[in-house]
Order: sequence, then C-alpha cells, then structure tokens
Amino acid sequence: MSSYELSRREFLKLSGLGATAALISGCTANLQKTVWMEPYVTPPEETLPGEDFWFASTCRMCPAGCGIVVRTSNGRARKIEGNASHPLNQGKLCARGQAGLQLLYHPDRLTQVLKRTGERGSKQWGTTSWEQIVDEIAAELANMSSERVAFLTGRLPDYQAMLVSRFMDGLGGEKPIVYDAQSVLDGYVLLQAATQAMFDDKRLPVFDIAQADVVFGFGANFLETWLSPVAYGLAYGAMRSQSGIRGTMVSFEPRMSMTAANSDRWIPVPAGYEGLVALALGKIIVDERLGHDGVADKYRALYKKADVGAIAEQSGISVEQLRKLAHLFATAHHPIAVPGGVLAGQLNGLDAIKAVTALNLIVGHTGDHGAIFLSPAPPSRDLMQFSPSSFSEMINLIERMKAGKVDVLFVLGANPVYEIPEVLGFVDGLAKVKRVISFAVIPDETTAVSDIVLPAHTYLETWGYELPNPGKQQLIVSAQQPIVRPLYDTRDPGDVLLALADKLGGQVARRLPWPNLVTFIQTRLTSLQILSGNITANDAETFWIHWLQSGGWWSQDTVWESPNPTESFLNTPLQVNEPTFDGDAEKFPLQLLPVASVAFGDGRHASLPWLQEMPDPTTTVSWDTWVEINPQTAASLDIQDSDIVKIRSPYGEIEAVAYLYPGIHPNVIAVPVGQGHTELGRWAQNRGANVWRILSPQTEPETGQLAWAATRVKVEATTKRRLLPRLESNIGVDRAREKGHLPG
Repeated sequence: MSSYELSRREFLKLSGLGATAALISGCTANLQKTVWMEPYVTPPEETLPGEDFWFASTCRMCPAGCGIVVRTSNGRARKIEGNASHPLNQGKLCARGQAGLQLLYHPDRLTQVLKRTGERGSKQWGTTSWEQIVDEIAAELANMSSERVAFLTGRLPDYQAMLVSRFMDGLGGEKPIVYDAQSVLDGYVLLQAATQAMFDDKRLPVFDIAQADVVFGFGANFLETWLSPVAYGLAYGAMRSQSGIRGTMVSFEPRMSMTAANSDRWIPVPAGYEGLVALALGKIIVDERLGHDGVADKYRALYKKADVGAIAEQSGISVEQLRKLAHLFATAHHPIAVPGGVLAGQLNGLDAIKAVTALNLIVGHTGDHGAIFLSPAPPSRDLMQFSPSSFSEMINLIERMKAGKVDVLFVLGANPVYEIPEVLGFVDGLAKVKRVISFAVIPDETTAVSDIVLPAHTYLETWGYELPNPGKQQLIVSAQQPIVRPLYDTRDPGDVLLALADKLGGQVARRLPWPNLVTFIQTRLTSLQILSGNITANDAETFWIHWLQSGGWWSQDTVWESPNPTESFLNTPLQVNEPTFDGDAEKFPLQLLPVASVAFGDGRHASLPWLQEMPDPTTTVSWDTWVEINPQTAASLDIQDSDIVKIRSPYGEIEAVAYLYPGIHPNVIAVPVGQGHTELGRWAQNRGANVWRILSPQTEPETGQLAWAATRVKVEATTKRRLLPRLESNIGVDRAREKGHLPG
C-alpha cells in the first residue's frame, strides 16, 4: 500500500466527482459502510447550482454491459450517453440504454419491503423493515433442509451471479437456475454447446464483422437485440466503410428483420432450413475446392452426407443460386458466417449453428482479422462469468415444485410467470411452494404471486462490475457505481444475501465473508492491479478511484483467441435434419416465429413509455402487438390490414392485429414478444398479447434448450378491427405490392 494519502479535495478531483454525498453499502445497520461517491447532494464551495457533472458506469438494460456516462444536475440524473472511452460501445448507446432514466424515476417502482397479508395473488400487502425481514428469512432458512431451497435468476450482472452462486453453495443447496427469455432468444446455450462440440471450449464465439468484406448472416439479427447489438452495430458500420471497399452482407432468414433490410440481399429461407442452406454452401466450397488453396480438402469429411440438390429443393433456393452464393463467400478476402439466435429456436438448432460456424473453417479463415474468435477468458477466479441454464433444468425445477420438494424459492432478475410457456404449469408449481421471495424494481407477474417482495436498487443506484460477454479484443471489467442516492428504501440484492449470510453463520458466512457489496467488489478487483491495462496504480484505493472514473479496466493487448477444431469434430460428418414443428400441419398450417422487440427485448422494459412509444424499425408500430402475415397468405385467409385475428396453437390462443408484410415467408407468421403483461406498471398492463403463453415446450435434444420457434399455429379472422398506431404510410407498401416489387 502506498504511503501517499489522498485528501478529500484530491479524491474528488481524481475521481471526477464534484460532489460530496455519502452513500451506504450494506443491507442492515451492523453491516453498512459509508462510501464517499458521486451522487450530488451538497455541492462543494467551488460549484454552482445547476452545474452538470458526468459520471461513468455500466448499462444494465440488457446483458451486453455497455459503458455509459450519466449527466447529473442538482442531485438528479438527467441524461445517459455512451462512454466514449469504453472499448465495447465506444460512446454509442441504444434506445434501451437511454431509457434507463425512466426505470430510475418510474412512478410504479417498489419503494419498501412488502409482505403478503391476504391470499396469494390477492396483492394485499403489509410492510416491514429490512432488519425484520432479514431476520425472518434467515430464521426460516436455518430450520430448513438446504435441498428444499431453490434460487431462480435471469442472466444477472456478474457480481450478483457470483454472490448468488456462493450463497447457494454455502447453503449446500442446488445450484441456481439461470433462465430468462432474452438469453433464450439469443441462443446463448446453443452457441456455447456448438463451440464446445467443435473446439472443446465453452466460451462464446465472437465474429469480427468489422474487418470482414463479406458477411453471411443466418438468422443473426445483430443490429437489433442479439447478444451485444451496439458493439455489433459499430462493427457493421466499420465493415461498410472500409478503405477502398464496401463490405457485402447477405441475410438468410424467413423474415426480413431490420438486419436483413440493411443487407445487400435477403434470402427468404423457410423457417428451420438455414442450417441446411449452410451445409449446401459448404458442400459446394469443398467439392469445388474454393477458398484458400488446399484448405477445403481438410474438411471434406464434414460434408459426406450433404446433398446439394435435395437441399435446393427443400429450401426453394436453386442449385445455381447456391453456387453463386458459395463463390461469393469463398472468393472473398475476409468472409465470415454468423449463426444467430433465430437458428436456436428450432429443434435442429445446434446442428444448424455448427453448420454455419463450419463455413468459417473451410475457407481457411480463423485467427485472422475479419474471422471468428473466442471471447476472452476471465482474468482470475475472482472474476468469473456465469452461463444460463438449459430449459430442461427449468422444467426440472417446475417438476420439483409441483411435487412439493421446494419450500423456499428466491426469484431475482427473472419473470417466470410471464415468460415460460403456460402449458408447463409454473404457476401451479408455485402454489406448492411455501415461501416465494422475489427481488424486483417494478411489480411484475411473478411478484404478484409472491409472499415477500424485496425492492431492489436500479443499476443507477448501486455498485457492481461486469465482464462483457461476448466482448471486444481487450479483456474488459466494466465499473458500475451509483449515479444518485437511492430514491426509496431499496437494497441491492447482493447486500441482502450478504446480510442473510451474516445471520446464518457457518458455511454460508464462510462463502460470503464480506460485510457489504463495496467490500466484496474491491476484493474482486485485486487481481487486475498486476495486469497491464488502462489503469496504473500503486495501491488499491487509487486503482478503485481510477476504475470508477474511467468506467472500468481493460487490457492493453488483444486477447481474442483463435479456435482450433478437434479431430473428433473434423472426422464426424455434419448433419442437419429437416425442421419439425409441434402441431398437426393440417390443423395448424403456419409456423410461428416470435421476434425479440428492438424496444424492450424480451418484454422486461415494456414498463417504460419511451420504449412503448418508439416505432418498430420494420413496421413503425408502437404500443401494441401485431402479427406479420405475408399478403398472399392473408388473402387466402380473407384477412386484411388492421383485422384483429386469433392465433391458435395446440397450447392456447392469443389475439393480435394483422400487419400485411411482404418481407416474410408465406408459411411463417411473426409476432413480437414483450407485450401482454398483466402487471409491470401502468404503461405495460393489459396491452397487447403475450406470445410466450402459447408456445410448445419442446426442447432441442442435446442441450435441452427451448425450441421457441418450433410451434405450429392457425390464424383466424374475427369480426373486429383496430388501427395500429404506426408512423408509416401504407402507400409505399401497397404500391410495391401492386407493382409486384416485393423484397427478396
């Protein structure tokens, strides 16, 4: 530790604060620690009322972990922008990130601890103190078998995920179930499973689109919501503006998404056939020995079972067109093929992702710029990353609940009542659980049927860290810090778990020995001080200040790793089965494609009016649920624009407003996810329809992941109509339809 001591004024100058407000870290009084940080309450003598200050932190509006700076004035957060110094997003920020202020100042936020007083689901609540509720929960856990405690989370910030994992480990209970709809839509589990099968490494792949000259995207909506959309959006811009060339992009998917609309060409592949098309392209490249000299021969065994003619017939793409596409890809200097989340929604999803990823290998393009890499490994065991669970594990938890084997269920960062297919009976299972404890910022469908609701800080009121995954060339540990003082009597869930561990003692306290969240985070950062990065500091305190001021730590060197295929993978022929769908084809003739909302992702931010008002980029619709139907299909069903239709699956039905969209395959209909809430605040309640309710519970055979795009449906007209709130004029679409100038 350096002998140099910082004065209070020097601390403020170094950390870029300009304010002297004290914050408390810790859940209960005996564990709390005063930390002098930036929320602006009492200005120092040299500042003026109304003067602006910008503070760096990390966005948590989606799992990507972009760096942000927040403008504050007179103790209030006023504006959120991207952090220009942060390697991941380089000063850019999406609409969801900018809407974070509405989460902080939402009028329907939970403001105090709630304890059920009436029947479960009656929403009759009493209040209590944090000290009392921690004592009550700790006493209950102390007298309970650990195997009867379950913890269900969404994909949490890394600091929270580590605390939850250590908490359950200390109890001796089952590992936490990590499940949320956004991770499912991203295909996170299947991407990891594919890299494990191909490269014997479970890290997420990273696709260097920025330096590619030809990009083939297979259901990869990276300009919208997929994995890290701001970072991939920057990469797309770089690809399009390279010196001397303009990169080319081709999208293969059944629906013209915003990403496909920004491509040079959209190939309307039937749903579930994307992987087969990739297999055919690979077969042509290998047979014709395209790409770098001799490289394709190494991969010949992968394509022994591929039949280009059969795939051409199944996909509706001629052999000649497939050959032209294969030549375009293989003759490029830096081609890259990207398997997206849409593939993961099918029962053949894992094999499809492997077939697309293999295209990068057979053209000899790995380990070079514009290629596929593996995300950086965490720098130490102190800073670990946690992966989502499979849907099969979620089903197993539901069965345990139904069998009465779960007495206490914690829920954090997830809304399972809303986002799990209704046929699985999660609510029925919940009725058998004696105590349901939910952490939440805004009341949702799951808190409504809980026994105890613990109000959580927003990400603008608490501390944390995040290792973005997938990341950039550098290893990044983003900083999260409070921008304002907590507005209400809320706590960070991490501080609550630390308080419970202190009360329980024993192994739990040994696994969570820190008194509060700040102390925990500071110990996690110790390993970074000896690594070469953007921060040079002689002691922990100075490193902490610089880390907060910069918005994080990132390495100086490139740490992307090139994947090496295993012999086992190289010697096993690729095989992608034809897609299958749940439901009788005669009774349910159409295939349902749920689509992640650009505005609120999987629906968690439908509570924010800015995002409800934001027009969808392809349809310009806002504030409602619509169903995209090909005009030919609509005509055969006697459906017109703005008709309210019933969408029936073998598992239920919903209503939506018809939107005739020529940019979708005739056998497919698309419904955006995110609406249809019965809770989640005044701007989300009773608006639109929840498509998750009617999905099939089928899972991909190897990974156990939900096949969320493998449900058949029937669409029926009703006698009702409702005009959709949209910005577009129908003249453009209708005129194109009259002239026969349809996309594709």
